Amino acid sequence: MSTKSTYKEPNEFGYYGKFGGAYIPEMLHRNVEELKTRYLEIMNEASFQKEFHELLRDYAGRPTPLYLAKRLSDKYGTTIFLKREDLCHTGAHKINNTIGQILLAQRLGKKRIIAETGAGQHGVATATVCALKGVECIVYMGEKDIERQAPNVARMKMLGATVIPATSGSKTLKDATNEAIRDWINNPNDTHYIIGSVVGPHPYPDMVARFQSVISAEMSKQLLEKTGNELPTYIIACVGGGSNAAGAFYHFLDELSVQLIAVEAAGHGINSGLSAATTQLGKPGVLHGSKSLVMQTEDGQVVEPHSISAGLDYPGIGPLHAHLYDTARAKFLSATDDEALAAAFELAKLEGIIPALESAHALHALNILKFNKEDKVVICLSGRGDKDLSTYMKNMPSLNLP
Repeated sequence: MSTKSTYKEPNEFGYYGKFGGAYIPEMLHRNVEELKTRYLEIMNEASFQKEFHELLRDYAGRPTPLYLAKRLSDKYGTTIFLKREDLCHTGAHKINNTIGQILLAQRLGKKRIIAETGAGQHGVATATVCALKGVECIVYMGEKDIERQAPNVARMKMLGATVIPATSGSKTLKDATNEAIRDWINNPNDTHYIIGSVVGPHPYPDMVARFQSVISAEMSKQLLEKTGNELPTYIIACVGGGSNAAGAFYHFLDELSVQLIAVEAAGHGINSGLSAATTQLGKPGVLHGSKSLVMQTEDGQVVEPHSISAGLDYPGIGPLHAHLYDTARAKFLSATDDEALAAAFELAKLEGIIPALESAHALHALNILKFNKEDKVVICLSGRGDKDLSTYMKNMPSLNLP
């Protein structure tokens, strides 16, 4: 009898159920095939694992704490833990994946790194590891995101990266991804594309999920230490493409007693025309190299998404998450811009922690779900709010805050 996970691993063609695969132009076939045939072999090498885990510990600052949020727990009548990915070097979970991918790229002999970024956290994390390893770094970022995430743009430039604006479409994450793919097509021999989420052609969704799975591996050990049981009742995480959620869910995917809660960005409201709630609005389609749920018109044109959080402003979702939604293994909720803002201010005032706007969407789930006192709820606090301070400041008057 096979012991293969029902959810964790895609099949040999990169499919999770009916979602995944590699839909790529012929020019990228060699690159993607090279990755596909070598990524697991390289990742499983003892020297790779040693360097990866040493850097996670000594450079990124892992393990991140599992913090019992007492005042938040009192308010919601249950036990709430925060997995503090915001305390990672560079301020988010993104560094876990970029450390893994830069080590992979080096072993593949690549001399040039490209990346896409929305909120800027993945761009900063990519620029950081390129500086660490002395590798050329080019980051594509939507022109709109460059304006609303200026501190992260400055950090990338200070770290030596070249930041190139994407000026087409909505000038956000989708368009930055298009530009990065175009660059990769033009520079297939010396360039590795560090994708920041569990999206893109196979093997990226699996590769990124494996690098981010350190989150759930730590979580289970920390829960056992703090509560005597390694299984939580709920794990809650925000989902755009979905890398922090994939990492937080990973080691619990086959533990059916653990309820997995993914929170998407509803923008101005799911049916407002300004939303990024892919599972509610999308249907099967191909975007950026894989088949998944995509927000699209009747004739297959991608619908421009909207979210106050640049990292959730994406018209699709990773194929693993599409599979979790399709099979009802995970429950998908959504939070509007205003609900996310309110959740962020609540955490700041109750616990002294200012979260990233992305993570604030996950926090809003506390207002939707009904908990028992004995439940153990873990929220993945995927990033910190420094990068979003200008947005928070602008929105203080509308929330009647001083």
